[in-house]
Amino acid sequence: MKRYLVFALVGPFVGGFLLLLTTTYQSGYWAQAHLGEVGKLIVVFFKSLQYSYLFGFLPSLMIGAIDDILFHIRRIGPVLRMLLVGVLAFVLAAFTYGSRGSDSGAVQFILYGLVGFVPAVLSSWLVHHYVEEPQAATAAS
Repeated sequence: MKRYLVFALVGPFVGGFLLLLTTTYQSGYWAQAHLGEVGKLIVVFFKSLQYSYLFGFLPSLMIGAIDDILFHIRRIGPVLRMLLVGVLAFVLAAFTYGSRGSDSGAVQFILYGLVGFVPAVLSSWLVHHYVEEPQAATAAS
């Protein structure tokens, strides 16, 4: 259950911030922006944080469920599990967000894919390192 809590808390927060960075980059905002514009970006991020959780809660839990399923396959180690979850989240986010706007191409596909990849891998890593996972029972001799 702790696994799903980590995914639900970390995923929308990090994914929402990366989505905001990606959309501002795609719009050309950073081409003429200066250091003072970063404060505006942070304000917009915290004002839109409720929407990041509203729309990112269920996708994060779905990725957490996939991580949980892969955890129960003994032959898949933690690093491979993180990569599999990240690649799946990359593909899902890229196809979900990549068709937005008039731009299309490899840069847009990769940027929107990273919106899914980074929070999924980060959440999976946090679960692996900080959440107690039940160990398999051993037979008494």
